[in-house]
Amino acid sequence: MCGVNVGTEETRLIVLRGNSASGKSSVAAGLRDRFGRGLAVVGQDNLRRTVLRERDRPGAANIGLIDLTARYALDAGYHVVVEGILYADHYGDMLARLRADHRGPTHGYYLDVPFAETVARHATKPIADEVDENQLRDWYRPRDVLPDGVETVIGPDSPLTGTVDRILRDTGLALLPAVDR
Repeated sequence: MCGVNVGTEETRLIVLRGNSASGKSSVAAGLRDRFGRGLAVVGQDNLRRTVLRERDRPGAANIGLIDLTARYALDAGYHVVVEGILYADHYGDMLARLRADHRGPTHGYYLDVPFAETVARHATKPIADEVDENQLRDWYRPRDVLPDGVETVIGPDSPLTGTVDRILRDTGLALLPAVDR
């Protein structure tokens, strides 16, 4: 897919990354709720765990599926939020190609939450009984940001509504109308 222009000059691509329980899915849902129709959410967990039921490993099929899904939605005129843990060493190359190929503005955010906060937030999730603290510790990667400063780091002190507001402003989505689809 590399080198194939995708989307339009008007479509927005937003990449939300961070450790488990950092708030990525909540932020993505908040963006969609606030923006309305015309914003596609491409969730790593949905494609990797639900659609493919595969483990997160380098070169896994979900990496290409995330890329393909985001590209398809952008080409269909949707603004796209790609969200997930998306480890830099597993997904970084794909995300760099997607960023380079997107015709419109692309914004990256890394939700930086300390491990203790990750554990506390995880306890409130439906999968808390399935995933224990040791598994969370194995998954946790402190400050796993992409190279070249392509992401804005948002700390744990930013409330959900504040984070959603900031991303809507930063990306220009706050000024764009929802699409009636």
